[in-house]
Amino acid sequence: MCGRFAMEEMLNDMVAEFGLREFPDRELPLDWNIKPTQDVYIIKNDSLEVASWGLIAPWSKSNQEASKSQSIAINARSETVHQKPTFRNAFKKSRCLIPASGYFEWATELGFYKPRQPIYVSREDGKPLAFAGIQDRWVSPEGVIRSSVAIITRDAVGELAKVHHRMPMFLPRDRWEAWMDPALQDVNTVRALFDNFQPDANLRHWPVSDSVNSIRNSGPDLIEPIEVVPETLF
Repeated sequence: MCGRFAMEEMLNDMVAEFGLREFPDRELPLDWNIKPTQDVYIIKNDSLEVASWGLIAPWSKSNQEASKSQSIAINARSETVHQKPTFRNAFKKSRCLIPASGYFEWATELGFYKPRQPIYVSREDGKPLAFAGIQDRWVSPEGVIRSSVAIITRDAVGELAKVHHRMPMFLPRDRWEAWMDPALQDVNTVRALFDNFQPDANLRHWPVSDSVNSIRNSGPDLIEPIEVVPETLF
């Protein structure tokens, strides 16, 4: 599950991390509380593009239908993404990476944190994360092309499983090229990229304030660690 994430990297940071050569016409503002349906960066090979978060169902007939479908398709489960009508064509033909500084999760498992405690997850070295994503284009009745994207998720592992049972899919760097290759359309081969690696490698996480719960809030203070009292059964 991923319902909010942060982007505090400048373009030059992403150029260094992802080897980018092509850029969109506009630069998105830094944001520490990115929400569904908001414009985000996506990476397709060495190109940085902009898409709105939440995949628009291909059969949408109006802008209203498109927006409604988008708001409920922000994540796609790795176990079924190749089967679901909303996602399967994009999974086969148009895969991407979604850069982020980190993401927020809300504790749901019986563990150290109280229920719904916001947790921030980032890389130990401070470099950008790269969610595995799928992207598609939808044409409105007015002829406007809208690019949209969904984040692939999987079962959580390790320490992250003590926070929430799902986590974004992070692929090893040596699989990025294959993941973003539009010529690779064999579903079984693509799905095999999800196997045999440690998805939580080099990740760290810490509790943050409830301020992130409001979509009106944004700023670096949202990812500042806070002290929490361990939850107990007694």
